[in-house]
Amino acid sequence: MIHPTAVVEPGAVVGDGCRIWCFCHVRAGAVLGQGTSLGMGCYVAPSARIGAGCRVQNHVSVFDGVVLEDEVFVGPSAVFTNVIHPRAFVSRKHEYRETRVRRGSSIGANATIVAGVTIGAYALIGAGAVVTRDVPEFALMLGTPARQAGWVSKLGRRLEFDAAGRATCPEASDEYVLDGGRVRALR
Repeated sequence: MIHPTAVVEPGAVVGDGCRIWCFCHVRAGAVLGQGTSLGMGCYVAPSARIGAGCRVQNHVSVFDGVVLEDEVFVGPSAVFTNVIHPRAFVSRKHEYRETRVRRGSSIGANATIVAGVTIGAYALIGAGAVVTRDVPEFALMLGTPARQAGWVSKLGRRLEFDAAGRATCPEASDEYVLDGGRVRALR
């Protein structure tokens, strides 16, 4: 479904089952994976890559250098940057940094993701957070600048680890282990 007010340039790759809502602009060269949804007023740059099953909410710009892996959620008005030292009067397109959001992660409304960071799989970035450095898998990040406030399961539920470094998702009963400052799902 492509809304009549959306602009999808020839040369953009749009996977089956995508939903592109009103006033979106998808540039030639951009890639949208199968089943992805773009909310009202989104922009997707020529070298941006959005995986399958992603949900990008209203008013998000996915600039050159940004890669969203499969099943990523991006909340309304979240911001991605692609240059560290921008100036209107200096072209720095050769300085674009790759920003990668790994599978299953969620970025809250109005969060800012600074260029060049990687957000680990299934991490949860709180609304309004400003991410300035890499985020581990399953990490819960809050604040400005974003600091780790705990761990979450694949379903985004807070994990409480016991003395042995084990936790169970309260929603799905999946098990996790915390070892050496990293979380991994068992099974």
